[in-house]
Amino acid sequence: MVYLDNNATTPIEPAVSEKMCWFLREHFGNPSSLYPIGREVKKLITEARETVADALGAMRSEIFFTGSGTESDNFAIYGIMNAFPEKNEFITSSIEHPAVIETASYLEKRGKKITFIPVDQYGNIDLEFLKKAISPKTALISIMYSNNELGTIEPIKEVVKIAKEKEVLVHTDAVQAFGKIPCNVNKLGVDLLSLSAHKIYGPKGIGSLYIRKGTKILPLICGGHQERNLRAGTENTAGIIALGEAVQIFQAKGDKDLKRIHKLADRLKKGIEERIPRVIFNGPEKNRVKSTLSFSFTGMEADAILLALASKEIYVSTGSACSEDSEEVSHVLSSIGLKPEVARSTLRLSLGRFNNDEDVSKVLSELPEIIEKLRKISGL
Repeated sequence: MVYLDNNATTPIEPAVSEKMCWFLREHFGNPSSLYPIGREVKKLITEARETVADALGAMRSEIFFTGSGTESDNFAIYGIMNAFPEKNEFITSSIEHPAVIETASYLEKRGKKITFIPVDQYGNIDLEFLKKAISPKTALISIMYSNNELGTIEPIKEVVKIAKEKEVLVHTDAVQAFGKIPCNVNKLGVDLLSLSAHKIYGPKGIGSLYIRKGTKILPLICGGHQERNLRAGTENTAGIIALGEAVQIFQAKGDKDLKRIHKLADRLKKGIEERIPRVIFNGPEKNRVKSTLSFSFTGMEADAILLALASKEIYVSTGSACSEDSEEVSHVLSSIGLKPEVARSTLRLSLGRFNNDEDVSKVLSELPEIIEKLRKISGL
């Protein structure tokens, strides 16, 4: 099997699953309990919180555990917008993940003013547009750090600089960035940052939100006192411990991993462009997460290519896993100016820790033949 859909989800790291299974066997106590078995779980959660904080350059008290990257995004956006009822404007980009786009749509239906910043053909946001869009009524700006379909790295430091001049808070969805590019919250200057475990070889169902100390925010989920009264509900203890382990492994071997992954991605990109005619690479050549590769195979239907590859046990995607079932053209590809027929011919190949040279060789062996065969069938 060749798995090249790591932006959708990553395989779990064996050491992470072992740590998670150990925890499930040995620790069942509720961390809110005062007796020893509860206190021990609380201690392990604190250690995981410290690990995540260290990876982000944050304080332990600024890390909050959630149920997913999507919940983290929702928590950040609703939490800030509800905390500042006198400010009814929210700014984001046209290429955000559905977790942000759909949240913006929900807010708009309830009377909030939403501004979508356009992007250029490579997915870079228009900073001049952003400057003009901010008003005294703007409560929050949310821009993803790197795009899930193109890999484009957005200029978050510049966004923060512009926002701070107007005293506006900034959130970044770093779900596709954390573990791939540096995500130090103090160097970026952001007020809130989202991440998710299953994008860094951890389990699904656990995410985290960084909230800068002193930031005014209201809870998304109300109930008990968990997560310092900002995220009620008994903690997903096993998920939290697994997230901490995944981050710890990334901290220890991440740089070495990334160098190898980038080398593989460069070889795959070059090989596809050399072997397949009329292929379009989407996204910038530089200033992107190199493990994300988006190609349009003109004149083709991406679904047909995807299924043909799957028959060879090569697994890729046509875009965001959160919108795969939709028949609509990717909003990201539309935003960068691709015509619908070109967007529908687009595949995303995303590499990860468990890919190797043999995987790349298999794709470069099978994909050109598949494209040639399908083009002949379609008369192209």
